Amino acid sequence: MTDPEVTRAHDVLADAHDHARFGASTIRKGTVAAFVANARAWSALPADDERAASLAAELVAAAPALEAIGVLEVFAPRDRRLAALLDRARD
Repeated sequence: MTDPEVTRAHDVLADAHDHARFGASTIRKGTVAAFVANARAWSALPADDERAASLAAELVAAAPALEAIGVLEVFAPRDRRLAALLDRARD
């Protein structure tokens, strides 16, 4: 059995670049971190809070990028409301 190849951050996106191509998608540096920050903020708000709609829109807009790089294949949201939002975005 051979060891799997290790991938490091600079293998995916060199310091001098701010985006990378994954299939047909161009993903910007910071996309995953922005998604996490928005998900935390959105999850902390009541569903009827007026700020929730703009955060939800950002989360839904980021979903295709997360799909393209495989994040949602490997990690599942623990927040049921977030999981439902992403499921609706996939449909």
